[in-house]
Amino acid sequence: MLDRSHLLPPTSESLLDDSARPYFVWWSDVTVGELKSYLANGKLEQRAYWLGTLLREANSRDVWLFTSPAQIREMWPHLLRHLGPARARWAWLLDIEAQDWPPAGVNIA
Repeated sequence: MLDRSHLLPPTSESLLDDSARPYFVWWSDVTVGELKSYLANGKLEQRAYWLGTLLREANSRDVWLFTSPAQIREMWPHLLRHLGPARARWAWLLDIEAQDWPPAGVNIA
C-alpha cells in the first residue's frame, strides 16, 4: 500500500468508505468500492473510462486515493479521449507530452 502520510486528506471522508458514492461520479450510481474494482480489474476500455472520469471530475488531491502517477502514465494513450479540458492539466502535472483529441485526420463522428 502506498504511504499517504505526506498527502493532504481527502476532500470528503466518504471517499474512504467503499459503500459511499463518490461526489465526482454524479451521473452514475457507482460506489467507491466499485470504482476501485473497475480501475483495478476492468477491461482496458473500462479502466480508461473510469480513470478518465476520476482525472476529469475529481479534485486532484482525491485522485491519489485511487491511482498513482505511474498508472496514469501507463494508461495515458487510452485516457486521451476521456479527459476533455483536463487533458492539458494532467499532461503538465505529469510531464507528459500534451496531445490533441481527436488526433489530426481522425473522424470520430
